[in-house]
Amino acid sequence: MTYRELAVPGAFEITPQQHEDPRGVFLEAFRAGAFADAVGHAFDLQQVNCSVSAAGVLRGIHFADVPPSQAKYVMCARGAVLDVVVDIRVGSPTFGVWDAVLLDDVDRRAVYLSEGLGHAFLSLEDGSTVLYLCSAGYAPGREHGIHPLDEELGIEWPDTARDGSPLTPLLSDKDAAAPTLAEARSQGLLPTLDEVRTYVTSLPAR
Repeated sequence: MTYRELAVPGAFEITPQQHEDPRGVFLEAFRAGAFADAVGHAFDLQQVNCSVSAAGVLRGIHFADVPPSQAKYVMCARGAVLDVVVDIRVGSPTFGVWDAVLLDDVDRRAVYLSEGLGHAFLSLEDGSTVLYLCSAGYAPGREHGIHPLDEELGIEWPDTARDGSPLTPLLSDKDAAAPTLAEARSQGLLPTLDEVRTYVTSLPAR
């Protein structure tokens, strides 16, 4: 598999090598050694989540308090989603920058986002199934959100589904009520770059 760092430092696109034969396809979805070599530390798997979304469902932008926050290794087992990572680390040179990767059941790429980054995705097909490998368990009191349609962020969400039909974003009540990036910053909800660096450098190398 190959790792490519995104425009948001600490986030990577992972492309697996797929092996096809008349029976189907086999691939390595995650390998601990390759991950540590590319990212610089081990991945401490604590929870695995699975979501199934109709076309147009927009989940995020989600993040958690640092420490320990929640790093994520995200894959789409079925269907297709546009996966987006946002730099929400106050003091980062790329604060407010976002990058996107198409995750689908063709190329079978994954996205890794480090602690302290925001994450969202838009489902491009009914039944899109996303798996999240998480470095920390869900803790409601530490979880926060930013509105994914924040005009200041300007994320370019697709308006067309995988089959060419029009898409209308569908948000949960919680995500629809989330603050903008500027509001979250003024409310003191965002992590700082120094907090994230201190925590990430404390993680074991292997």
